[in-house]
Amino acid sequence: MMNPFQAARANTPTLTIRGVGVFQGWLDPSEQEEMMLLLRQVVGSAPLFSPSTRFGKALSVQMTSAGRYGWFSDRHGYRYIAGHPAGGRWPEIPQPILDLWHSLTGLERRPDCCLINFYGEGARMGLHQDRDEADFSWPVVSISLGDDGLFRVGNIEKGGKTESIWLKSGDVAVIGGAARLVHHGVDRIRFGSSKLLKDGGRINLTLRVVD
Repeated sequence: MMNPFQAARANTPTLTIRGVGVFQGWLDPSEQEEMMLLLRQVVGSAPLFSPSTRFGKALSVQMTSAGRYGWFSDRHGYRYIAGHPAGGRWPEIPQPILDLWHSLTGLERRPDCCLINFYGEGARMGLHQDRDEADFSWPVVSISLGDDGLFRVGNIEKGGKTESIWLKSGDVAVIGGAARLVHHGVDRIRFGSSKLLKDGGRINLTLRVVD
């Protein structure tokens, strides 16, 4: 039986940066537009909010989620929760996003969470690991929409050399296998580099198996 990472490698990435596979231009412009229409519906029922770190510092990105769980952060720490902090369950993950997960990874298992991050002008995401999930053998799939983002990848342990690449609208990255716990982040966005979002900005969708 094919394990999750072997399935995720059924498609060959355009390039690999420290074990992270990047599929450049995976979504064409019409597919990006369709995905944005669906995301506006998600945000309409689960509005963007601004979480804080466990140290009380506000994150520069806004976020919301779709699926069984949503990622959340406050002074009590980083975790997944079953509903929007303002109340109500998270909306379902739109089918085209699930289709992308299945076609790219070859996995039958659906993701439990689609985390939606919005980067406005000046927003960034520091180096971090995705480690709030129960089983690290499942890959994380990251979809870029809108303005270019400078994606930086480091090591599993803190410190050491890093490498960076500009992710453009329609690019998809797969973090899995030996690279599943690498530190990664977004140093900055190239605000106004894309016309996908009317007022500029970058949206990043992160698909994760939580349980």
